[in-house]
Amino acid sequence: MSLQTADPLSDIFAALADPTRRAIIARLAQGETSVGELARPFAMSGPAVTKHLKVLQKAGLISRSREAQWRPAKLEPEPLKAVTDWLEQYRRFWEQSFDRLDDYLAELQKQKKED
Repeated sequence: MSLQTADPLSDIFAALADPTRRAIIARLAQGETSVGELARPFAMSGPAVTKHLKVLQKAGLISRSREAQWRPAKLEPEPLKAVTDWLEQYRRFWEQSFDRLDDYLAELQKQKKED
């Protein structure tokens, strides 16, 4: 999978499309850790987890550093804010739609009581 398109939001959604990568993000939200620690809950090798980490890193969702032999991965939350901001407009849309539905149902109940 090749990331780094002209649309960073698409890169983020592509990286988050995989449930293993979402689980890795959830784990990294607790703090930075090693590839071995990230691989533990999955039935996969360290190199397989590293491939997932590369996708997340290319999308800007994580960073990796080097401390001697240890290469911890760390969550970079800023790109997730871009996703939240994008989704917020649809949350507002649905809230407004439900508010209109509530108003309509209240009007129907009022009309029913009047009849």
